[in-house]
Amino acid sequence: MLSVEPDIEVVGEAGTAADALVRIPATRPDVAVLDVRLPDGSGVEVCREVRSKDETVRCLMLTSFADDEALFDAIMAGASGYVLKAIRGDELLRAVRDVAVGKPLLDPVATARVLERLRDGGGARTDGKLAQLTEQERKILGLIGEGLTNRQIGERLHLAEKTIKNYVSSLLSKLGMQRRSQAAAYVARVQAEKSGGNGNL
Repeated sequence: MLSVEPDIEVVGEAGTAADALVRIPATRPDVAVLDVRLPDGSGVEVCREVRSKDETVRCLMLTSFADDEALFDAIMAGASGYVLKAIRGDELLRAVRDVAVGKPLLDPVATARVLERLRDGGGARTDGKLAQLTEQERKILGLIGEGLTNRQIGERLHLAEKTIKNYVSSLLSKLGMQRRSQAAAYVARVQAEKSGGNGNL
């Protein structure tokens, strides 16, 4: 399906995590479509490994299950998108194209499940706490929501990676969160409530 599209070129395929870790660096695709569950491991781990060495490769996670933990893990690994295999072919093509141009993409059903769990756990009722964040922390929170790593945020804001790490620890503490993935999901919820925000909080 992908190979017949005039603007998409399939540069390689792999059936296992081990193969993918060899093929992806060799072919350097713009987008790597990864199954979350592979015969010899996890596509999330492949994403983390690939992104740690080459942040230009964007990863689109594909899974049969609306797994909250896998969504958290995918966000933490630096994935640009997470979609269910139940989506139609044209939706997958759109997802690949969106991720290729840097548009973060999370399946709305899976994201809604994570956000609901955060609400039930009290972790997302932090609207009042948002006011406690400094302007710089809000900016960094927005960039976390875009799926950027600490290194990428540092480059964007012209700050050291260690400085960004300190900011992230501070803003998570103020929001009453333990994980970066919770912050990313929170940003998605805030933007959804604002009817398609642009990343600014």
